[in-house]
Amino acid sequence: MRQPENSAVTPPVDPFSALAADTSARVLRNEWVNAEYKLIVLDAPGLAASAEAGQFFNIECPVVGEDKPFFRRPMSTYAADAETGQVEFLYKVAGAGTRGLATLLDGQTVRILGPLGVGFTLPEHVRSIVIMGRGVGLATLAPLAEMAHRRGVAVTAVMSARGPEQVLSVDRFEATGAAVEIVLDSDGTSDLANVEAILRRLHAQGRADGFYTCGSNRLMLLMKRLAGELGIYGEVAMEQQMACGLGMCFCCVRNFDVDGETVSKRVCWDGPVFPLAEATSW
Repeated sequence: MRQPENSAVTPPVDPFSALAADTSARVLRNEWVNAEYKLIVLDAPGLAASAEAGQFFNIECPVVGEDKPFFRRPMSTYAADAETGQVEFLYKVAGAGTRGLATLLDGQTVRILGPLGVGFTLPEHVRSIVIMGRGVGLATLAPLAEMAHRRGVAVTAVMSARGPEQVLSVDRFEATGAAVEIVLDSDGTSDLANVEAILRRLHAQGRADGFYTCGSNRLMLLMKRLAGELGIYGEVAMEQQMACGLGMCFCCVRNFDVDGETVSKRVCWDGPVFPLAEATSW
């Protein structure tokens, strides 16, 4: 549920309402998918497995050795299945919280609060979308491709990475019938001029009613510029440091451009998915 624009003076609704739950989830798998990223699969029945594409969870990470994470870590949902009660997260092992998360073994438990935030939307006029992401941003976008497939919306996924070994989730996108285009730093194809040419080609082919992105500031700004020029609907899942994840601490406030005015919004509460036209550089 999106809060009114004057959310800075409007108290948030009860975060422990029927929209989210603090769940003790059991680890089913926690395995490396490449040298930097792990996939954790949790048994989390009930509300925790009902997340929509673009929503996230606040995960309590274990204390391990010198790593003592105080706050939970927000993570976008990689997959959620209400029938099996399973929820998945793809995460980069990079700091105290994720290093602790990486130590969890099958059968252990971890507390997750969610689902939280505003997810992606697919307006009726959008029949063919371009999804563009980089790094763990592709984990956020994979459920969107699946949602689009269920609704009969065609998908082209432009996947950006440093090199072939960093490309994530190709099989997830291809399983939805998405056309996949990979652009890499290592061969120069991720250069903005080339990516812009790809987007313009897709638009000219009638394959770009909507732009969706996550994981790269430069790619987001490119999509925003082209969407404005070509009249394309767009959304972006914003990445931001969070503390509570519930809209109460105002740690994740960012500036957005709303009808020519700078408006402060909380990424966790008003987002993390926002209109592409409102997004500003981070």
